[in-house]
Amino acid sequence: MKIEVLTIFPQLFETVFNWGVISRAIKNGIIAFESVDIRDFTDDRHRTTDDYPFGGGSGLVMKAEPIIKAVASRFSDDSKPHVVYPSPQGKLFDNKKALELSKLSHIVFVCGRYEGIDERAMSSIDEEISIGDFVLSGGEIPALLMIEVISRFVPGVVGDMESVINDSFFSDLLDYAHYTRPREVNGMEVPEVLLSGNHEMIEIHRRMESLLRTIERRPDIFLKHDFDLTDKKALLLLFKELKKDAE
Repeated sequence: MKIEVLTIFPQLFETVFNWGVISRAIKNGIIAFESVDIRDFTDDRHRTTDDYPFGGGSGLVMKAEPIIKAVASRFSDDSKPHVVYPSPQGKLFDNKKALELSKLSHIVFVCGRYEGIDERAMSSIDEEISIGDFVLSGGEIPALLMIEVISRFVPGVVGDMESVINDSFFSDLLDYAHYTRPREVNGMEVPEVLLSGNHEMIEIHRRMESLLRTIERRPDIFLKHDFDLTDKKALLLLFKELKKDAE
């Protein structure tokens, strides 16, 4: 997968991607990454990328021409990228969207600043995506967040793909509780079932915890969840435990 970011702060991405799983994926050739300075596509000696808005108003607007030229430079005869503009006006980013984008071969993120970009630059954008109902100073942090999530679905980026499958939201449920050594910390012990070696019961126990967490913290997700056989077994176990506690 090829990921490119158009920004006036390319060094920000170079610093972040020197660490972690994405850094390893880049070194191993699984992901090709490049941050491109939009200022390189300006025509004046000051390399100006912004100006005052027509019609008045506060703030500055990023100019259309440098963005249009920068996006066009990413196209080639054999590569037509999917161009994403991080924006609070876009559709909300979630795990499903990340999985969808991870199947693309080439993505370009256009990072706006100030009050946004000139509307005419939107002719070069395929999709606006929001990471939440709030406003940031620019699109760099949303792009970083989306790249991190998308990359985890690219085969080979995360060593153990099962850990990705078990993450929150992959199965439309929140993640279950995790434990490691030692078995006891400050009087708190690991649930006995996790030490039993009974893999079926461990899976059911973990699913029960996922269902409980989702009910308590994100009932909106729980109501949309499609129940499989393991879910039903987990709910039966939960019912038995609740009944036992009530006696």
